[in-house]
Amino acid sequence: MAAKIRKGDKVVVITGRDKGRGGEVIEVRPAEGRALVRGIHMVKRHQKQSASQEGGIVSKEGAVHLSNLAIADPKDGKPTRVGFKMAGEKKIRFAKRSGVEIDGR
Repeated sequence: MAAKIRKGDKVVVITGRDKGRGGEVIEVRPAEGRALVRGIHMVKRHQKQSASQEGGIVSKEGAVHLSNLAIADPKDGKPTRVGFKMAGEKKIRFAKRSGVEIDGR
């Protein structure tokens, strides 16, 4: 099945502690059904010092389950479902809320 959420998409968190906040998808992990979103679900991690990086406690994004994310409608930024349609030989995603194409990859 085609991916509804991809790297680079603008998404909105629909449930959980960051409900209503949005961000850009950094990474998608399809095997786990999770994604990393910039600035969402920030967690503290203890990091050992290395030659290239300083040690200490660092904040980084934690993985969010895909069911807790919705694509942000390109028209108004509100959460929307994703539909698929064929444009010639290409399968494209569109926002069900407004009918606007999400991206013509």
